[in-house]
Amino acid sequence: MDTLNYSLMSVHPKEHIGENNSPLVTTEESKEPIKGFGAPTMNFTTSFPAERKDNDGETASSSKDEVCNYAKGIWVADSKRPLYSGFGCKRWLSQMWACRLTQRTDFSYEEYRWQPTNCKMPEFDCSAFLRRMQDRTIAFIGDSLGRQQFQSMMCMATGGEETPEVEDVGREFGLVKPHGAIRPDGWAYRFPRTNTTILYYWSASLSDLEPLNITNPTTDVAMHLDRPPAFMRQYLHCFDILVLNTGHHWNRGKLTGNHWVMYVNGKPNEDKTLAQIGNAKNFTVRSVVRWLDSELPFHPRLKVFFRTMSPRHFKNGDWNTGGSCDNSTPLTEGSEVSQDGSSDDVVEGAVKGTRVKILDISALSELRDEGHISRYSVKRTPGISDCLHWCLPGIPDTWNELLVAQLADVRSTENAIVQVVETK
Repeated sequence: MDTLNYSLMSVHPKEHIGENNSPLVTTEESKEPIKGFGAPTMNFTTSFPAERKDNDGETASSSKDEVCNYAKGIWVADSKRPLYSGFGCKRWLSQMWACRLTQRTDFSYEEYRWQPTNCKMPEFDCSAFLRRMQDRTIAFIGDSLGRQQFQSMMCMATGGEETPEVEDVGREFGLVKPHGAIRPDGWAYRFPRTNTTILYYWSASLSDLEPLNITNPTTDVAMHLDRPPAFMRQYLHCFDILVLNTGHHWNRGKLTGNHWVMYVNGKPNEDKTLAQIGNAKNFTVRSVVRWLDSELPFHPRLKVFFRTMSPRHFKNGDWNTGGSCDNSTPLTEGSEVSQDGSSDDVVEGAVKGTRVKILDISALSELRDEGHISRYSVKRTPGISDCLHWCLPGIPDTWNELLVAQLADVRSTENAIVQVVETK
């Protein structure tokens, strides 16, 4: 199972266990999402009143009367879907996630969009989006589900078309493949016409990883639960929008396979309570959020979102014990989310009272079990299904639409505040 994707020549320890082109290791296996210990819940709502047209001609929110909870709503059929072709976008879309290129024959999962309650989602337009993001950098930091969201955003921003003018600027962020490594730690691309940069950095745990002996490829790696990844600390000043996620690597198999050893306050963790995986994850998520919240006053342009856990849909077993997700009929478990709070109480509790916003995708994605890779992988292995990752185009496109909608809402609120200040 490729248990040591760690290059001796790289100063960044790899977190790539559990992902390559084999269906055996494209699932970041774990048990069901871990609930937080004592994490408070909240109703994350945002002022989102009647629609208006902004300068780009897109529908956006104004600033009074109605309330929009983006995670509460309904899936509806939409003949305009998908947002890009599943046969295209080959420069950014990994072949293992392009289900149109597999033996799958049913693609009805592509034909739905998310409609939040009490508000209308702006229709995504790649040109308008890039104009909105002019001179901005969007960074995704997280595990392979974060990588899927990054690839989805690249395909959405290009309309899935071949765009040779988009520049690879990975070197500006140290994102180059070290000698002997399978892949770089991430990717970064720039749209020169609007100076928009979209990047991804692999950090499955959102904790800082430090090899204890850099000359030994099998060395243990200090997993600093209370320290954000070095990449984030180094390049935070470059980001305008930051989207974080973690979750499916928080299991004993991942820690053992990656040789991760929990550290707190610069030394091995001795707290037995914190040694429990669920508690360690909760502690790390809160630590990252608190650190970012303390940094945001020094980065007034920066908007930070923490994406909630993406659900798994294994039935009758797990990824390695015959578990599957063979349903191909959309919305067999219902189409509506009516709950006010998030299904991910770890993230919901962590961001409460901070400037970090929640990007809540858990409950709405839970309804879409037919959208996974399932058994239709490029390098198919009998008896192995990927019920964690999603087909693209697919559900992660909706995550990005929610992100864009919340960004538009934040901007309209900030503009309203500026107008009030100017009139005084």
